[in-house]
Amino acid sequence: MAGSKKWVLGLIVLALVTPLLKPVFPDYISDYRLFLFSTMIIASIAVLGLNLLTGFNGQFSLGHGAFYAVGAYAAAILMDQAGWPYWATVPAAAIICFIVGYLFGLPALKLEGHYLALATFALALAVPQILKYKWLEGLTGGVQGIVLLKPEVPFGLPLSEDQWLYYYCLIVMIVLYWAAANMLNSRSGRAMMAIRDQNMAAETMGIDIALYKTVTFGISAAYTGIAGALSASAIAFVAPDSFNIFLSIKFLIGLVVGGIGSLAGSVIGGVFYVLVDNSAQALSQFIKNDLGLPFDLSAYTVFGVLLVGIIYLMPMGIAGGIYMAWRRLRAARG
Repeated sequence: MAGSKKWVLGLIVLALVTPLLKPVFPDYISDYRLFLFSTMIIASIAVLGLNLLTGFNGQFSLGHGAFYAVGAYAAAILMDQAGWPYWATVPAAAIICFIVGYLFGLPALKLEGHYLALATFALALAVPQILKYKWLEGLTGGVQGIVLLKPEVPFGLPLSEDQWLYYYCLIVMIVLYWAAANMLNSRSGRAMMAIRDQNMAAETMGIDIALYKTVTFGISAAYTGIAGALSASAIAFVAPDSFNIFLSIKFLIGLVVGGIGSLAGSVIGGVFYVLVDNSAQALSQFIKNDLGLPFDLSAYTVFGVLLVGIIYLMPMGIAGGIYMAWRRLRAARG
């Protein structure tokens, strides 16, 4: 336990120092790469939200892209039409998404397994179309979306916009992961995982399953909504077509690849899906042009191949594979 805490603190220190090394390594730590790191952080928060629901409570969702969209639009509308500062939209998006997730979780109590997956799938399909609805165009901007301004650097800090955005997202992520770790180590967290492991036994022990499932749905939606609010500030633009069903599938891929039921796996999953999403086109061109193979790979083809390979080699995800390798190494030394 002490060793894992040292690793976490070391990684946090490294993450905090990285942008400050930009003058020393300008070719490696550019504004574009800092923006890419920020999107990885945002993706990690979204995957964590899904992990709380699926990995730690056992409820399956194919619709977390919808909560991501609600959080993004809540932040964008508050900034664009109400003049709210970008930092104030994060708690607002969390509250709105918690309410939406909790209300959706109430009827979802009667659904299990693939039925719940289909219900959340329908939610992910419906939300982008609702955002385009003509009666909501005054709020959502319709198919054109909403154009925003990127967050300005506060207090006269000697940072670029992308450096500040990185720090802003990183601070929010650290707070959210700290809160999730404390919640999971509490009595409520143990009740959540008891429901995941054995529903009937948890009910026999006096755990209010309906309450925990709906509240977990709300908390999960709030985390993903916060990620959506951060993405609205980072990209400075929201549009309905940015939140299609494939976004929910990417979150699920990130969860499976990183490691279900692992906080560290949520970070790995977020990094994985952003890296693959941004590298798939370059990989496709390399295979077609440099290797001379007659293949034109899409991002989803790359996702599929990597997913099959990782599941085959590491059934518990990358985080689980690293943990098992570490245990075997320690056993071999001992």
